[in-house]
Amino acid sequence: MIREEQKMQDITPDSLIRSVQAMKDGGKRLVQIGCARIGDIFEINYSFDKDYNFENLKLTIPSGLEVPSVSGIYTCAFVYENEIHDLYGIEITGIAIDFKGTFIRTSIKYPFGVVSSKEEDACQNKL
Repeated sequence: MIREEQKMQDITPDSLIRSVQAMKDGGKRLVQIGCARIGDIFEINYSFDKDYNFENLKLTIPSGLEVPSVSGIYTCAFVYENEIHDLYGIEITGIAIDFKGTFIRTSIKYPFGVVSSKEEDACQNKL
């Protein structure tokens, strides 16, 4: 078996649904949706697999931008999307099963989200 290199495709919120639907139509399974914060920017990666060949969609968004849910295409995405909302504070619209901020309970609201300088000062004072 020959394994191809993993593919990474940059997408926009406007092309997210169309790109994910193309993965589904191509017989690919959703492997994971992951999120990372880089300063005030968020990077959401959608990973798909078919026959051990991975393809990734990378969505880079600023804080405060809403993202459409892909749970209408892959129902299992609701788990990842609720987690991303609860940990990063990213609004994901149209989640099939929306826990409305109660999926993951933390002592700090959106612990991996963008932190204001006021919140950073408060955290430093607690140390």
